[in-house]
Amino acid sequence: MYLRQDLVLLMLLSSAVASFIRIPLRKVPGKTGTLRILRSWRTLEIPLPKNGPILVPLSNYLNAQYYGEIGLGTPPQNFSVIFDTGSSNFWVPSRRCNFFSLGCWFHRRYDPKASSSFQPNGTQFSIQYGTGRLDGILSEDVLTIGGIEGVPLVFGEALWEPSLAFALAHFDGILGLGFPALAVAGVQTPLDTLLALGLLDQPIFSFYLNRDPEAVSGGEVILGGSDPAHYVPPLTFLPVTRPAYWQIHMDRVIVGDSLTLCPTGCAAILDTGTSLITGPSKEIGALNKLLGGFPLLAGEYLIPCDRLSDLPTISFLLGGVWFNLTAQDYVLQLASGRTRLCLSGFLALDVPPPAGPFWILGDVFLGPHVAVFDRGAARVGLARARGTPPHPIPSPPPPRGP
Repeated sequence: MYLRQDLVLLMLLSSAVASFIRIPLRKVPGKTGTLRILRSWRTLEIPLPKNGPILVPLSNYLNAQYYGEIGLGTPPQNFSVIFDTGSSNFWVPSRRCNFFSLGCWFHRRYDPKASSSFQPNGTQFSIQYGTGRLDGILSEDVLTIGGIEGVPLVFGEALWEPSLAFALAHFDGILGLGFPALAVAGVQTPLDTLLALGLLDQPIFSFYLNRDPEAVSGGEVILGGSDPAHYVPPLTFLPVTRPAYWQIHMDRVIVGDSLTLCPTGCAAILDTGTSLITGPSKEIGALNKLLGGFPLLAGEYLIPCDRLSDLPTISFLLGGVWFNLTAQDYVLQLASGRTRLCLSGFLALDVPPPAGPFWILGDVFLGPHVAVFDRGAARVGLARARGTPPHPIPSPPPPRGP
């Protein structure tokens, strides 16, 4: 990528000042929830096939959308973006978007005419997400992230966002943190850009997601490292089995003492852009039936709220270590006036070969844990987040199918 000399100088000056770059995740006060809103965020944000860390604070909407602020252009135009490990491109809505693109009109839009550092590119791109398609053109400008300014990169201006999910989303765009293999149009990923410019000491980033809906902070993303203050050591490291998504091997899943899923092992993806945990419909159906859930449309299940205290612990065996979720972790509780709704955090989703089948461990799983993504070693480290109560190690039942 062509770098203007003045931009490189600005970037180097910025890197000489900052020693640790954090991106806080802002917390947005929870609003009244409806099933229509739930369907706007529960599905995938996955495309179908020498300084210290940069920290980005995250916001949390209903424990389902975590996003942080970045700037684009000179002077910076601010946007809220999902930091998504399930994709690898960076895009924001464009001032030049299609008139009928609702996702553009309900969000902040990038204006190339308002940026003195804008450089045209014009290459067309298209991304197919689980929630719909996105079309646009590539452009070049400078990124402001976690206090670092003047980072030149190629990004997408979204011109057409036909999906209702994007229109209802509480974020403007997406900043992908997947592997280069997922990048559409061969664009250098944001992480690789930061590494190539020498802004990160290590090809590592980490997520801490605050699941307390009353907390002011939604957590943070750290680009370039991790903060041990966020988790209870040690980290359990798992090798990436497919360097596109952050895909790992999951040994099995047990539900209380009566049901075993993924009994002989299966693939799983750690995805910060997916709100819930998804799995094959047959297994997720058996799990939700055991929980007393009843199906809604599109693979969702409602759980009777008066059953929460009786629901079992659900445990995931990863790298020989049990990672456990209680009902407080895996049931999303929402209020609409005097009505209280309890939504299962497990969504039925069948991903066909050759990409699938696989489970997706989204924010319902990642929230109680801290995840450290190590691109250099192609591995992921997991540990219980501080402030979340430890759960007893389960005694595995005999393997049983759904």
